[in-house]
Amino acid sequence: MDYSEAMDYILSFTDYERDPGQAAAPIRYNLERVYRLMERMGSPHIILRCIHIAGTKGKGSTAAMIASVLSASGHRTALFTSPHLHDFRERIRVDGQKIGEERLAAIVSRLQPHVDSVHATYPELGRLTTFEITTALAFTHFVEQNAQLAVIEAGLGGRLDATNVVQPLVTVLMPISLDHTQILGDTIQAIAAEKAGIVKHGGIVVSAPQPPEALTVFRQVAEEKGARLFLVGSDWRWREDWNERGEPGDLTVDGMFDKYIGLRLPLLGRHQTANAATAIAAIECLRFHHVVVTPDQVREGIGQVKWPGRLEMVSWMPRVLVDGAHNVDSMGKLRQALEDIFNYRRLILILGASVDKDIDGIVKEITPAAHHVVITRSSHTRSASPEIIARAIESPSNATTIVDDVPSALRVATGLAGPKDLIVATGSLFVVVEVREAFGLTEA
Repeated sequence: MDYSEAMDYILSFTDYERDPGQAAAPIRYNLERVYRLMERMGSPHIILRCIHIAGTKGKGSTAAMIASVLSASGHRTALFTSPHLHDFRERIRVDGQKIGEERLAAIVSRLQPHVDSVHATYPELGRLTTFEITTALAFTHFVEQNAQLAVIEAGLGGRLDATNVVQPLVTVLMPISLDHTQILGDTIQAIAAEKAGIVKHGGIVVSAPQPPEALTVFRQVAEEKGARLFLVGSDWRWREDWNERGEPGDLTVDGMFDKYIGLRLPLLGRHQTANAATAIAAIECLRFHHVVVTPDQVREGIGQVKWPGRLEMVSWMPRVLVDGAHNVDSMGKLRQALEDIFNYRRLILILGASVDKDIDGIVKEITPAAHHVVITRSSHTRSASPEIIARAIESPSNATTIVDDVPSALRVATGLAGPKDLIVATGSLFVVVEVREAFGLTEA
């Protein structure tokens, strides 16, 4: 099996990322079949020493920060995230290096008979999915590459997510907001309960700052499972120093064990400072398992972190910013960042969205800040039609243009923008990907 054949095989199974409508049926989730597959692959989920992360917002960037710090401290560190931007292999990394094509194909060749065996032996469990098979692939690669620590981002939800077969050293719960409501529930409490499903009995849990109703759920779950719950915002505090021009500067985090001064965070946006504090909290909690990272190593790792597609400037002439905000809360964070960080005369917005998102809420959050909205759709199967997005724009002050594809939308926006204007492409990571590729950026 070569790489192309291996990818065809992985993608031949049900893929909830491409068809989220299928994910709504609870019968489709079954960790038992994931356990059976892992056992046949040598139980890598038990061998991995990991940090497990779930939540609605900031999972990926926080995971990237933790992995960067652990690598900087000399630990061979694995990172499993989703989705990818340009290359499926971005999801599976060891010390920043994505899995090789030959390596991926070799592991998938070994996986295939075990997948067939699980299906034949346990038909009542349903068929494995693309994400479940990818999780087994990643965990196998990490163990065979002798990763000392792994940072594992949950996919959808938490309780029934394929990654929830691990026994983590530290569990991290990122901020909760309304997203994937057709699958996880339509209240903060319901979504928080699904995310808190990754908390293990007697475990160590770090919570990022949360809405009160989510924190109540997390406290209840931690008490029921005898887990130790630590809170960013009280057990860890942070502040960002602003320079004389009102621009964000160095970050200081007061931890439980150390104080971290002069942190330079390459990721833009005020919300990333809370993510950085959460990453440091998770790293400090590794001390309960005799893993110690020094403040200098934290400073080095934070300063080197990369997480493209989020408040990323991909061009300076014209000025083009991309951001993968795809729900109401993250769109609010984008709007705040535009006010905090950027100076411009007019905002030209390139906006596309996935059909399963709160399009009305997204539109109402970001379009009032725009002078002109170029509405488009990505080539992804989940993309919403531009007409649906256009109907959600109520304000007559917004000039709008509908364009059928992202490269054409970028050309229209570039034609509209003057030298002091800012073009922002957002609403979906799939839109971000196509704008990045239009500027020749094909690596994450």
